[in-house]
Amino acid sequence: MSTLDVYSPFDQKLIKSVPLATAKEMDEAIDRAYKLFNNQSNWLPKHKRLEILENIAFIMDERSEEIVHISALEGGKPLIDTQAEMARAINGVKLAIENMGHLKGEEVAMGHTASSINRMAYTMREPIGVVASVSAFNHPINLIIHQTIPAIAVGAPVIIKPAPTTPLTCILLTEIFEAAGLPEGWCTPMVCDNDVAEKLVTSPKINFLSFIGSAKVGWYLRSKLAPGTRCALEHGGAAPVIVEPDADISQMIPALVKGGFYHAGQVCVSVQKVYVHESILQEVVAEIDTMARALIVGDPLDEKTEVGPLILPKEVDRVHEWVQEAVTGGAKLICGGQRISDTCYAPTLLVNPPETVNVSTKEIFGPVVCVYSYNNRDEAIDKANSLEFAFQSSVFTKDLDIALDTVKKLNSTAVMVNDHTAFRVDWMPFGGRDSSGLGLGSIPHTMHDMTREKMMVIKSNVL
Repeated sequence: MSTLDVYSPFDQKLIKSVPLATAKEMDEAIDRAYKLFNNQSNWLPKHKRLEILENIAFIMDERSEEIVHISALEGGKPLIDTQAEMARAINGVKLAIENMGHLKGEEVAMGHTASSINRMAYTMREPIGVVASVSAFNHPINLIIHQTIPAIAVGAPVIIKPAPTTPLTCILLTEIFEAAGLPEGWCTPMVCDNDVAEKLVTSPKINFLSFIGSAKVGWYLRSKLAPGTRCALEHGGAAPVIVEPDADISQMIPALVKGGFYHAGQVCVSVQKVYVHESILQEVVAEIDTMARALIVGDPLDEKTEVGPLILPKEVDRVHEWVQEAVTGGAKLICGGQRISDTCYAPTLLVNPPETVNVSTKEIFGPVVCVYSYNNRDEAIDKANSLEFAFQSSVFTKDLDIALDTVKKLNSTAVMVNDHTAFRVDWMPFGGRDSSGLGLGSIPHTMHDMTREKMMVIKSNVL
């Protein structure tokens, strides 16, 4: 039997070895879910799903300390942030419960033509079918919730493939689902290699794919979907920020530092490219520098840690290479720019890196913030919009007209005004556009996507 070794990203110690699913086991999981869905006598009634979800929320709360520990251990996110993620995840289950009653159809008017008389028509929403969810490492608790709980809520069987670096949280959560009363086959974790995972995605028995990860992999998998399989893809971005001369610097700096260095920058909407008006550039850079240098980097299980490790040592090497490339190209290194260890990288601030280097053209996914000076806001917006991907962005200003104009011009699915780019609550629309993704990933949006509409038309001579 092949196994996957799961290591702590901070000290590279082995946490646990877990068995890897074979191609045969994947086929069996898909067949089981397919048979469950296609025999409606197996479907879980809504009241039963409500009961299970309520039990899940209760058990998650009861075992939150255990879940937080394993998630921080295998994912490297500091305890303080993992605890916040845990609270969001429990709230996500409650959101699904609240939104179950909002999935409903409506009357379709008849009688407007001679051919439609003596008829009544109504729509209803049904589960879409078998859901395949492929998850990412950076939010091991909340992403699993977002990619399984909506399916459970609407009555769709779901097969979840966790990231190979963070499978233990997924396994623990699905065990909790089972303890809460979810019958076998309705949520199946599959820890597997990429070849086996591709079988999950390409199967004609899969009706919906939820993917969170790199654009390269996401768009590739979409091209492999069977005809009729729908999907939602969530990739990354560069999260541009426009800072006007009248910005409230005292409130802005803590937001930018949190948004840029939270989870060592390994967030798809991390603050990455900050365009600052030249009149306040030096002040903004000095303030970010002061706060960034004060951040405590280290063991995610230490309650004092604010910035943890990168998920793999090779990511530390990559980030360092990108920073060195920017400095060689003319960027001014203000702080950081060095490895703290094989697994941790110092919070780094660069000023005016060339627009052609990696830190300016790609998602960094590391603890690096780039500041660019500008004197014309429209030119800064054009640069912010120049990349092929677009997710969330922000603008800092006290001028309402400037704020509204910037919101209108930035190519983003969401623009934060006087807040960092990484703000999110789980009921708001969330997702990338262009190369950054397809569809929206809030709990309510995902529940809607995991259902499909059916219409019933009744013909009667007495109508």
